[in-house]
Amino acid sequence: MGLREELKKLRSYSAELGLDLRRPGDRFKWFIASMLFAKRISADIAKRAFRCLMERGLDTPERIVEAGWDALVEALDAGGYVRYDFSTATNILETAKKLIEEYGGRIDELHERSSGPEELEERLRAFRGVGPVAVNIFLRELRDIWPKARPKPSKIALETARAIGLSEEEVPRFEAQLVRLFLEFCKRRRCAECPLKAFCKKKR
Repeated sequence: MGLREELKKLRSYSAELGLDLRRPGDRFKWFIASMLFAKRISADIAKRAFRCLMERGLDTPERIVEAGWDALVEALDAGGYVRYDFSTATNILETAKKLIEEYGGRIDELHERSSGPEELEERLRAFRGVGPVAVNIFLRELRDIWPKARPKPSKIALETARAIGLSEEEVPRFEAQLVRLFLEFCKRRRCAECPLKAFCKKKR
């Protein structure tokens, strides 16, 4: 089987979380998940924390604001997200408030009001705790859904693409898979288990 076919087998994190990004509600959930993934914390902990938020019904801006900061901290702690629980709870709460106050609670409103990719990224970075990493995580999986979602490929994705012989032009199409490949196999040196090991130029 070819390189691209093997890459396609790697599910994106949004798909693993059960999100359908064609649905506006799931796009908001993915925005929250992107904030969790952006911290210097393992993907497994970020996924657990996200699921704890969802299990407690903290899945819309309105429900988050209604529940408040303490409920967010409790959910994050239950998912093992203890290192950044206080600051992340604050960021999520302020994000929900801002989204309601400035965008009517609609994440899609950011895209609709933006004149192009740069303004879209600026609007996203205006949310508390949302930096370039979170913006890239969020937008790279929305390329086929939001026309203005065209983030510059991350350094991790570009380096991983070079390692397996994928052209730079194809990186945007496979960025979610490339990042996951790096985090779960390259970074952990799990070369023997890597599904792309046959294509890797760095293997030993």
